[in-house]
Amino acid sequence: MALKLQQLQSKACQASKFLSKHGTPYYKQLLEQNKQYIQEPPTVEKCNELSKQLFYTRLASIPGRYESFWKELDYVKNLSRKWKDLNVEDAGIATLFGLECFAWYCAGEIVGRGFTFTGYYV
Repeated sequence: MALKLQQLQSKACQASKFLSKHGTPYYKQLLEQNKQYIQEPPTVEKCNELSKQLFYTRLASIPGRYESFWKELDYVKNLSRKWKDLNVEDAGIATLFGLECFAWYCAGEIVGRGFTFTGYYV
C-alpha cells in the first residue's frame, strides 16, 4: 500500500511539474484559438446572462427533441411490423436506437444511485 502511495505521489509530482512548465502557453494558445467565443466585457453579469440564455435555449429545444423521439420510435415500430423486408441499414438503425435507449437507462441508474458504481470490487 505504501508503495502505491509513493507511486501516486511521484506521478502527481510529475504532472504538477508538467503543468507548471506547459500550462500557461497552452492556456494562452487556447484563448487565442477561441477568441471569437469570448464575450466582452468578461464580467459576472455577462456570465449570468449567458448561462440563462443557455438554460432557456435548451428548455425551448425540448419540444423538438420530444417530437423527434416519437418519430424515431414510430419508425422502429413500423420496422418491427414488416421485419421480413428489413435490410441491413434499417437493422443497424434499429440496433443503434436500442443501444441508445439502453445507454440512457444505464446512465439514469447511475445517476439515481448518486453516481456510484456497484458490483465492482477493486
